[in-house]
Amino acid sequence: MPLFRLVLLLVAFAFSACHAAEPAKPNFVIIFVDDMGYGDVGCFGGTIQSPRLDEMATEGMRFTSFYGQQVCGPSRSAILTGCYPMRVAEKGNIKNIHPVLHDKEVTIAEVLKDRGYATGCFGKWDQAGHTQVGFDPKLMPNHQGFDYYYGTPSSNDGKIDLYRNAKLIEENSDMSLVTKRYTDEVIGFIEKHKDEPFFIYNPHTMPHTRLGASADFRGKSPRGLYGDVINEIDYSVGRVLDTIERLGLAKNTYVIFTSDNGPWLIHNKNKADGTGPKDHGGSAGVLRSGKVSTWEGGIRVPTIVWAPDRVAPGTTCATIASTMDLLPTLAALSGGKAPTDRKLDGEDIRHLLEGAFDQATKEKTFFGYQTTELQSVRQGSWKLHLARAKQREWNPFANNAHIAEVDNFASETPALYNLDDDIGESKDIAAAHSDVVAQLLRLAESARADLGDYNRIGSGQRFFDPGPKRKTEAQWIN
Repeated sequence: MPLFRLVLLLVAFAFSACHAAEPAKPNFVIIFVDDMGYGDVGCFGGTIQSPRLDEMATEGMRFTSFYGQQVCGPSRSAILTGCYPMRVAEKGNIKNIHPVLHDKEVTIAEVLKDRGYATGCFGKWDQAGHTQVGFDPKLMPNHQGFDYYYGTPSSNDGKIDLYRNAKLIEENSDMSLVTKRYTDEVIGFIEKHKDEPFFIYNPHTMPHTRLGASADFRGKSPRGLYGDVINEIDYSVGRVLDTIERLGLAKNTYVIFTSDNGPWLIHNKNKADGTGPKDHGGSAGVLRSGKVSTWEGGIRVPTIVWAPDRVAPGTTCATIASTMDLLPTLAALSGGKAPTDRKLDGEDIRHLLEGAFDQATKEKTFFGYQTTELQSVRQGSWKLHLARAKQREWNPFANNAHIAEVDNFASETPALYNLDDDIGESKDIAAAHSDVVAQLLRLAESARADLGDYNRIGSGQRFFDPGPKRKTEAQWIN
């Protein structure tokens, strides 16, 4: 055999061996529902039927101390960037209630797109302006790392308009069909990209009000329209899982189900936990309060990870984790890295997915912000609510229409709870544990210095635009 042919064969063999040794990149699907409470899922103690989510938990892992943010827009910033919403830059150096995410921020879609993933977003965006009209088109998903977009710019408080990529395809869309239509699009994207790695971000519009369920589900749940909506979401999750299995992708796909924040209580009788057929908001179950609060019911969310042969079935993770952990974790699972040119607040939690709970970060801390005000600190089983005023003139949630009076009060001193013993935050034990209070107050001060507070700009906040940094206390757009 001529020498040059032998050399070519050896090179080809070496290339083939290297290529064969490279593991296939896993697919990722994040299903991110809007305002579903901890008590709205059967496997988290809920009373609404959710057979597919319960099955997903039986076949995967439940996270019982998993955190979002206290309201819609900030939760979306956190999951997309791996950062506290207080850290991320916004257009014009302003800190909005619902962030207007700066295009220089790096999203999870951009990280995975650089790894060769097909990226699709299906649902509520809420990062280019908290409005259906007048949002910034240059900050929509196609400019933030997503190859394909089908969804609506913001919340469905009054109506939703549907877009396919940058094109408006339907004004004032039928709210009862939106869950089905998003799911149809997700399934179509999976089928189209089944032979390459894909990342799907599916931020559902429901069960944020106004509520809507399709004819197959409307009027079927004893919990009323809200139950109908949850039943349809549950069924839609099942459709996605069935598609992944039908296409033979189950053993190379992670499906993550979670919620942006706790339940919307303003549409329940007396702003109470949703239980009755006429309640149009959800339930936090054993947790206290709901959306817009930094009580556990506002920020702790039901979360399930399904990944056959990668995540052990029927497992429960009780250690602290959050939506901010998803970017660094998915980056690592893809064989890549999270951005290193900026600080992230999330961490790689692959060890938790592998069941190595003893490797959990023992000092992991979660800071609870309401808009720009730091209100709570959790570390381990301890949760400290900081002293605060009931009303601040700058805070649009000061007279909080969402929170029952019993949960919306001023406090001149911090309140401490042991969540292992008192998950409902009912007994303040600060007087008996002054050392723990002091430790958590030190952590709170470190957060104020880094992330900022309502009256303070943090050293770690990002500002990319020229001009002054955000004002404190009084600068809000929406």
